Parts: sequence; structure tokens; C-alpha cells
Amino acid sequence: MKPRLLFSYILLCLIVVVSLYPALWTLLSSFRIGNSLFSDQFIPSHWTLDHYRDLFRNSGTQGSTMKDIQYSKWFWNTLQVATVSMLIGTIIQLLTAYAFSRFRFKGRKPMMVVVLILGMFPGFLSIIAIFSILQLVHLLDSKWGLVLVYSAGSALGMFVAKGFFDTIPRSLEEAARIDGASHMSIFVRIILPLSRPIITYISLMTFTGAWVDFIFAKAILTSRDQWTLAVGLWSLVDSYNSTEFTLFAAGCVLVAVPITILYMYTQRFLVDGLTAGASKG
Repeated sequence: MKPRLLFSYILLCLIVVVSLYPALWTLLSSFRIGNSLFSDQFIPSHWTLDHYRDLFRNSGTQGSTMKDIQYSKWFWNTLQVATVSMLIGTIIQLLTAYAFSRFRFKGRKPMMVVVLILGMFPGFLSIIAIFSILQLVHLLDSKWGLVLVYSAGSALGMFVAKGFFDTIPRSLEEAARIDGASHMSIFVRIILPLSRPIITYISLMTFTGAWVDFIFAKAILTSRDQWTLAVGLWSLVDSYNSTEFTLFAAGCVLVAVPITILYMYTQRFLVDGLTAGASKG
């Protein structure tokens, strides 16, 4: 075996170990007896499901630093926010991408440059302005305010969809326009049916982003019954003397389950969406 190829395999194995070790440690810790972060054994000598049961007991565990664990409520809040944000954000991205791909209007290129530049900046840089705006419109500490934040900036990620729309032949639209179809009819009846891969990709990315976000959720949601999973789980280990790591680990495992199922179910469409532009070109 060539040294370069051997080095590539070794490097790939190291990347796999570094990537999987934290996730595997968290998974095994969720089944470990006790509540300590540290353990002298990587694989638990005794297994338990008590931590998963404790997540759905409102009173929490005995001796817990958190007296009101509303995991079911937090899960439902997160599902609502992520689903609504996915629907609204996907529609906004598709419409924006289609407009930039198919229409030639004054200021189109400068607007694309502005969108590209704004997309390079981390979203949390605007957190103070967002907090002030939501307070003025009385949407602070509201799930709808969080949905508005996730949906409003979705157009900044429209370049992947635009690249996909650019690969769709314009002759299909021209033939439909000769038959009297409007722009909206062409978009709904022709473009969208051909864009299932990119729709799946955008929907999955938008859902995942809203599902795991912590920064905006922590800043906007202040009431415990409005928290999402990220904020609720953070509250388990936010104090210096917190001893709820195994409970936190169990919550993290359950958080990963829906995302894992979605990725496994849509992985074929996800790959098609990422490679469609190259394959069509």
C-alpha cells in the first residue's frame, strides 16, 4: 500500500474516532447508574433506564438541582417551532431562489451580493437588535417570536436552491407560457415537482437548525414552560455544582432520535439535492 494512501486511511480513522467518541460517551452515560460526569469505565458495568424515566417525571429525581423537569413540554415546544419554521422558511427560500434564478430585474446582482455578504455573518451578531424588536412587538418569550426569527433570515440560504433552479431547462417554462400558464402556475406545476430533492434538502436543513438552536431560544424564551429542548437541557447542567450529567445525556439521546430518523429516511433525497446541480450540468 502506498504511504499516501495509508496516511489517508489513518487520518480518516482518527477523524471517525474523534467524531464518534463524544456521541458514544454520551449515549453510554445515559445508561450509567448515578449522575456523575466522570467514570472510570467507558462501558457501564451496570445499566439502567431510570434517567429516561426521570425526564418525564415532573418532580425530577431525588436530590435533583432542578425541581421541575418539563421534558415533554420542551419536546412539544421544539417540535412546534421547528415544524412551523421549516414550512415558512422552505417557502421563502424557494420563492426567493426562483425569483433570482428566473427573473432579470434592476438591482438583481447587487441584491444577490448583499444576500451573500449577510449570509457570511453569524446570526447571533444581531441578537440584541432582534431582542429589542421582539420586545417592541410583544413577541418576546413567545414561540411565534422564535419562529419569526428562524423564518425571517431563511432567504439568506437560498443559493443552493437557486443553483438547482438554474439547472432546470427554460424550455419547459417557455412551452408552458405558450399554453397560457402564469408564472405561479409554472412554479407550482412544473418547477416544484422537479425540485423534490432540493425541497427535501432545504426542509431538512431548516428543521434541523431550528431543532438544535440554543442561542436565540435562550435569548427570546424566558418562561420555563416556553423553553425548547436546548434551553431546558442546558438548565440541567448550567450551575457549577450540577450533578445531573447522566440525566442530561439521556435527554440529548432523545433529542438526536428524530433528527437521526429524518436523516436516515431522507438521505437519498439529501444526496440528490447536493449533487443535482453537478449531475445536471
